[in-house]
Amino acid sequence: MSLSSRLGHHGSVRVLVVEDQKVLADRIAEGLRDQAMAVDVAYDGAAALEILAFTRYDVIVLDRDLPRVHGDAVCAHLVASPAGARILMLTAAASVEDRVDGLDLGADDYLGKPFAFAELVARVRSLARRSPSTPPVLQRGDLTVDRVRRRASRAGRPVALTRKEFGVLEALLTADGGVVSAEELLERVWDVNADPFSNTVSVTVSRLRRKLGSPPLIETVIGSGYRLCGLWRGRAS
Repeated sequence: MSLSSRLGHHGSVRVLVVEDQKVLADRIAEGLRDQAMAVDVAYDGAAALEILAFTRYDVIVLDRDLPRVHGDAVCAHLVASPAGARILMLTAAASVEDRVDGLDLGADDYLGKPFAFAELVARVRSLARRSPSTPPVLQRGDLTVDRVRRRASRAGRPVALTRKEFGVLEALLTADGGVVSAEELLERVWDVNADPFSNTVSVTVSRLRRKLGSPPLIETVIGSGYRLCGLWRGRAS
């Protein structure tokens, strides 16, 4: 995957889970994917830094006590970087002093273990809304997308979309008429485990185009990708 597409910042909420307890990390990732987020996982601090060198995220769920490179050092790296990802720090140490230490390092939020998964999701969504990407409600012409409630409508008519279809629409809409490659859609809407040689993107785009109705809104740019057409390029609301 190209560096330029990895650095793209369109589409659904993208999260990196950094947690050395593999079972917990995988459960968090799967749960967030069920909430229509694109999630990658790193099991130690060094692996996280390698991923962060090439991929931009909206939110980092960061365990503090990590092997190889401590979570505090990862947090410091993130705070110093220009990417602007929001940091939710996790730790088994839940004293007031620990929370203060984590926030002093530059974390945006702090959650002690054990935690209720619903609270984790709520905090990640809250942080994602604060990330410097796009506003929660996007509107172009007669198309409206509510990123928080995961709803879309055209000319006031609700459009029922799957998680992936919604993510693709979000990516195309935030590109504001620009072309988004199939590779970038795969990276933003799916995750690093997606098969780059499958036709999953083209199939999802075809279904989305059909659901959005006439006149058609999605144009295929041969050899480049897809873009939204036929919409006013007004400001997002």
